[in-house]
Amino acid sequence: MEPIRRVTATTLDVLDALLAADGPAWGLLVIKATGRQAGTVYPILERLERQGWITSSWDDETDRPGPRRRLYEFTGDGVEAARTLLAERQPAAGPSRGTMRPSHRPVTS
Repeated sequence: MEPIRRVTATTLDVLDALLAADGPAWGLLVIKATGRQAGTVYPILERLERQGWITSSWDDETDRPGPRRRLYEFTGDGVEAARTLLAERQPAAGPSRGTMRPSHRPVTS
C-alpha cells in the first residue's frame, strides 16, 4: 500500500464516507455523502485503488434497474491508514466525522 502523496479536503471526505458506509459503497453513494462532484470523487477513488487503500468490484445484483454499480471498500491496511489519517487531520474542536451525509464546511479566509 502506497501513502497518499497529496491529501486534500475532498480526499478526507471520500475516506470518511467510505469508513461510514455499512459495507461496500458505490460511487454515487460516496458522491452524495460528501457533497462533492463526480469529476472530483471518481479520480480519488481510482487513485485510492491504485495505491492499494481500497478495492473495487462490479455489483452483480440483476434485479435492480439501471446501470451496474461499481462497489468500493477498504483493504485491511487501507481501513487502518484511513482511520489514522482522519484522526490526525480532524480539528480538535471540529464536528464529528463518520456520518453518511454531505459535508458542509465553513468558508474561511
